[in-house]
Amino acid sequence: MAIWHRIAAIAACTLCVGIAPAVAQKDFPSKPIMLVVTYPPGGPTDAMARTLAAALKSSLGQPVIVENRAGAGGNIGAEVVARAEPDGHTLMFGTSAPLAINVSLYRKINYDPVKSFAPVIQVGHLPNVLVVNPSVPAKNIAELIAYGKAHPGKLTYASSGNGASSHLAGVLFNNLAGTDFQHIPYKGTGPALNDLLGGQVSMTFTDVLTALPFIKSGKVRALGVTTKERSQALPDVPTVAEQGVAGFDVSVFFGVVAPAGTPKPVIARLNAAFADALSQPEVRKTLVAQGLELPSSTTPEQLGNFVKAEVGKWRSVVQKSGAQLD
Repeated sequence: MAIWHRIAAIAACTLCVGIAPAVAQKDFPSKPIMLVVTYPPGGPTDAMARTLAAALKSSLGQPVIVENRAGAGGNIGAEVVARAEPDGHTLMFGTSAPLAINVSLYRKINYDPVKSFAPVIQVGHLPNVLVVNPSVPAKNIAELIAYGKAHPGKLTYASSGNGASSHLAGVLFNNLAGTDFQHIPYKGTGPALNDLLGGQVSMTFTDVLTALPFIKSGKVRALGVTTKERSQALPDVPTVAEQGVAGFDVSVFFGVVAPAGTPKPVIARLNAAFADALSQPEVRKTLVAQGLELPSSTTPEQLGNFVKAEVGKWRSVVQKSGAQLD
């Protein structure tokens, strides 16, 4: 009889072990959720994350707290989330850098953008635009390419630093268009834009929101939007791709990820909560005002596939750029 009691006890314990995760998933979230932003407070990424965080409490029943873990191009915050308990209570509001570019750009990072995270939802993307100083005679992309080829080595493009998306956009453009625009790195978008306005450099790739007031004032000329589709903020400016540079598609994307191993029911709950927040008119209005182009819909699988494709694309571009960071 004692043996049967022992077997029953073991079976009960096994059942308890099986039930515990299910109960935890059913009760999720059981505490505040930390949403890690991999950049300092006050920037556009931080503002977008805080807009979403404020709208999530009604769906999740727990506060969502934004925590800034800046440094190493987003790698520090990404590592924090990659090492976190995979229970859905620690998330990353990730961007192109930690989720696609840094794995090729940095000599060593302590996470894998595909294997270390479970995708939750794609939030949207921030289109860039190629703008030139008015002294550049080109009025469109075809004219820019023709002028560049007729005057090799003359045209320069500013970036916010080696390995930045504004640098890699120029590398991709040169590769696809057969041009040799010369890269001039700066320490940030502000200094790069200042020298563009002053005529020290010919052009730059920058986000639409930053460029918009200078385009409207005539201080720079917009030649092409860098995404597949035209920007809602610049509907009359054609894309670079539709002007003949096939395959050119550059933007900063934003997506929410959890640590790898987070249970699928928890991911599904988070996906639904973020989708609900993104459907709220005031949230959409605020994010669009911050320059974000919102996706029509997205699943965790779609984000996962998108990240894999972006990792492959930027690996090739980084290798051709020769950029490498410690």
